[in-house]
Amino acid sequence: QVQLVESGGGLVQAGGSLRLACAASGRTSSTYALGWFRQAPGKEREFVAAISWNGASANYADSVKGRFTISRDNAKIAVYLQMNSLKAEDTAVYYCAAGRTPSYEISTYRYWGQGTQVTVSS
Repeated sequence: QVQLVESGGGLVQAGGSLRLACAASGRTSSTYALGWFRQAPGKEREFVAAISWNGASANYADSVKGRFTISRDNAKIAVYLQMNSLKAEDTAVYYCAAGRTPSYEISTYRYWGQGTQVTVSS
């Protein structure tokens, strides 16, 4: 079992920045790839970014490339999402997830956090 707890969401103006954090716990949590997904009202949950267990590889959705950066700290077993140049369309609940690979596919992630709200005002 892996437990995931997100933090860092909030309200920010368009063009601003936020940093999300996700703390992972569980016996094998450091061996999992960690990813971020988001879900806006009335829309399906979508991939944002993911990073491999050792941080060697990362994937990003086209919509956030160049604006968001994912990183992890295996000493703390945590993953971070630095979000810059935020847009109104980034407004969503952001979820942390753990899986075996840093995949774009939601079905490959086994464990999920409860989510944290990010609201970008225009």
